[in-house]
Amino acid sequence: MSDPKVLVIVPTLNEAAHIGAVLDQLAPFAKTGEALVVVVDGGSRDGTQDIVTQRMAQTDWLRLIDNPLKYQSAAINLAVEAFGAGCDYLIRIDAHSIYPRDYCETLIAEAEATGAASVTVTMNAVGQGLLQKAIAVAQNSRFGNGSSAHRNRSEGAWVDHGHHALMRCDAFRAVGGYDPGFTHNEDAELDHRLRMAGYRIWLSARTGIDYLPRQNLRGLIRQYYLFGRGRARNLAKHRMRPAKRQMIVAALLPGLALAVLSPLHWVFALPLLLWALACVAVGVMLARETRSLTGFLAGPLAGLMQAAWSAGFWAQSLTAGAKAQRWTAKEGKA
Repeated sequence: MSDPKVLVIVPTLNEAAHIGAVLDQLAPFAKTGEALVVVVDGGSRDGTQDIVTQRMAQTDWLRLIDNPLKYQSAAINLAVEAFGAGCDYLIRIDAHSIYPRDYCETLIAEAEATGAASVTVTMNAVGQGLLQKAIAVAQNSRFGNGSSAHRNRSEGAWVDHGHHALMRCDAFRAVGGYDPGFTHNEDAELDHRLRMAGYRIWLSARTGIDYLPRQNLRGLIRQYYLFGRGRARNLAKHRMRPAKRQMIVAALLPGLALAVLSPLHWVFALPLLLWALACVAVGVMLARETRSLTGFLAGPLAGLMQAAWSAGFWAQSLTAGAKAQRWTAKEGKA
């Protein structure tokens, strides 16, 4: 059997600090197999496109296209539309991650051994500097990631969802690709449609990635706020009920908001107090595990991530509900 034809897609937006290293990691695979690497840029202003253009002049396996919609979901769709003809697999690469040298080869081997339509991988957050290291510890902890399979499993398994790595192009096209309206949680949304269409998703234990998290609190809060909004939108689109762990985190913001009524009775402050104590307790536990100050800081950071997720979840749920009510009223008048 001839080598499969592979389309490797790298969505970027201001990734000048990382794109060179990512292309270096992909070069051995691209040179030895039937692979095309496509960088889909959302309008970088830090020189990302210049770096890619310079590399293109030195090789024949690299392409650069624009992504006017900026988001990753749109980037993958654009690359498949432009270069996916005849491809067997697409591999999604995030520029702010670190990959094993045999990453692509292992994904293909897993897909062909299991027959999976999608091969997902585990993520291990790593950081540089005190704050980013603490954020990484928080994201790796069960308190911070909600025991997600692609954050915690150490053996291969069939799963409902995982961090997107490889997908069969025919399966991707059959379900319509990513929904470009999803800025976050687009992977879980696509996984749901894959499962509903009868495709299977494999979580690999043979490879994984090291992920570089946000480097400041503002970026972290915004990221998890958008994660929450994406999850709420996903649930609404497919009329699904949230998982138990999602319901618990979603309840966090309403619980914390009760503190504004504490002047009426101290009991309203209890959820805020218990949440703060839980953050400290988790910080102490993680400090013991990591034997460092970053572990203690990770406890409050994980709590902050949960609160931001809950805020995004309710922001999306309430605004979507208000829009639906206005539409119903308008239809009634008509």
